[in-house]
Amino acid sequence: MAKILVIDDERPIRNALKDILEYEKHTVSLAEDGIKGLKILEKEEFDVVLCDIKMPGMDGIEVLQTILENEYDTQIVMISGHGTVETAVDAIKKGAFDFIEKPLDLNRLLVTIKNATTHSKVVSENKSLKRKVSQKFTMIGQSEALQQIMEMVDRVAETDARVLITGSNGTGKELVAHSLHENSKRADAPFVEVNCAAIPSELIESELFGHEKGSFTSAHKQRSGKFEQANGGTIFLDEIGDMSLSAQAKVLRALQENKISRVGSDRMIPVDVRVIAATNKDLKEEIKLGRFREDLYHRLSVILIHVPTLNERTEDIPLLAEYFIEQICSEYGMAKRSISETAIKELQNINWTGNIRELRNVLERLIILSNDIITDTDVKLFAQPLSR
Repeated sequence: MAKILVIDDERPIRNALKDILEYEKHTVSLAEDGIKGLKILEKEEFDVVLCDIKMPGMDGIEVLQTILENEYDTQIVMISGHGTVETAVDAIKKGAFDFIEKPLDLNRLLVTIKNATTHSKVVSENKSLKRKVSQKFTMIGQSEALQQIMEMVDRVAETDARVLITGSNGTGKELVAHSLHENSKRADAPFVEVNCAAIPSELIESELFGHEKGSFTSAHKQRSGKFEQANGGTIFLDEIGDMSLSAQAKVLRALQENKISRVGSDRMIPVDVRVIAATNKDLKEEIKLGRFREDLYHRLSVILIHVPTLNERTEDIPLLAEYFIEQICSEYGMAKRSISETAIKELQNINWTGNIRELRNVLERLIILSNDIITDTDVKLFAQPLSR
């Protein structure tokens, strides 16, 4: 059932709405004017606000605007006995969920509240999911190297400049890509990730640009590619150093013309995407060996960001350890483990060939195999079992 705030200057209407809504098992709070209603909203969360438009002091439209400016997680339904089509349209345009005229139609009121409550839950779930996704891709650390990357992200994110991210496997190149997207003007648009190393060379062009029905043996229907799916947003070409030369040529053409053509078609499709690429390879060396196009390299590398190895930023291991321990324990539904200072020092002495990805795996192993406090002995026993 919903938690509802009724803001109306007419006591009979407030009380009637309270009786009706509580009979329907909703929880109801009352406010006699806009100012008192906003004070209640500062202290409590509501699924739905029913707000009269014509009120002394602060009218309903002002209340609506204040609620939206403060980004309260609630849906606002405007009610009025002096309503016109123009008033209703204006209220909806300003952000109200719906508009209901007085005298109130009970059935319509209850249906509107049900719909508003459902919408409120969906919005809340989406925000929660976005927070979880954002937390998943948080860059953790205070080292000078990481601070420089964060400063670069802050400066570059709002532009549409192409970015090439380099670094060893497991360093967190994808975190940088996500951070660039989330801090950009394209943040609400798609972020489409393509692992170029995981897609067979004969399928990479179809994956990127789509294909027409019958363009090859298994093309049973028309399919849009990743560039089309990312339209308006960001496409992240991970491990681009593993892309075939033929696919590189089509990517280059897409970057030059902001258009793509599906496999099996000559029709050009306009696309508006920001391209972020990443690789663990030395692309200049790949160019010398004839495995990567030099012109594509220069198109991609408007901004270069190099992500250091974990061995180059061991001062971040304490923060990373705390972050991963909390995250892993939460995933397993267990009480948070502690880790001793000597255990942290032991972790800092390890040669992390797998970088941050390896550190997370080691901490997951330690959480499973250790007691409440992870000690230096646990690290020596379980962190690198193959070396013993």
